[in-house]
Amino acid sequence: MTKNILVLIAFTVSFGAGFIFHKWMVNDKCDNTTHAKVTVNNKKIMKRVTGIGGIFFKCKNPNAIKDWYKKHLGFDTDQYGTNFQWYQADDSTKKGFTQWSPFSEKTKYFEPSTKEFMINYRVENLELLAEALKKEGVQIVDEIETYDYGKFLHIMDVEGNKIELWEPIDVEYDKVTDGITK
Repeated sequence: MTKNILVLIAFTVSFGAGFIFHKWMVNDKCDNTTHAKVTVNNKKIMKRVTGIGGIFFKCKNPNAIKDWYKKHLGFDTDQYGTNFQWYQADDSTKKGFTQWSPFSEKTKYFEPSTKEFMINYRVENLELLAEALKKEGVQIVDEIETYDYGKFLHIMDVEGNKIELWEPIDVEYDKVTDGITK
């Protein structure tokens, strides 16, 4: 009986120590989030990607695709595609948006990538992130562009996929989309 109790205590202590070690490692790496932080001079200062801001893809007939998705999947489409509205995990009072957009198969917007798609990622502090990416040798395609609803920058990944980085201003984006979101 005493042996069983000692084994149970040893197991519980081992499990607890492993759990604490795991929590400590996760907190140390990501500051209680699942998003990687930008590190400058060994100091974690911000999240890099905070979510998906949009999915863009080439197709033969964007209007037919939008109509198909509207009819069969219930998308509330407009001239650009549709927006999916959601609430941010860090602050459930703040809206967030993900854009879905079909592009003509002849679009040049995805260049220099030759891929059929482009993903837009939501980020924090695009200027600081751009500096970190340059230092890391990431190919920057253009300069940061600023609009009322946020800032944008395009980069290339290691396999030639063009990626759009967006530092959103969701309150202004909501106005641009006239609240036409799902």
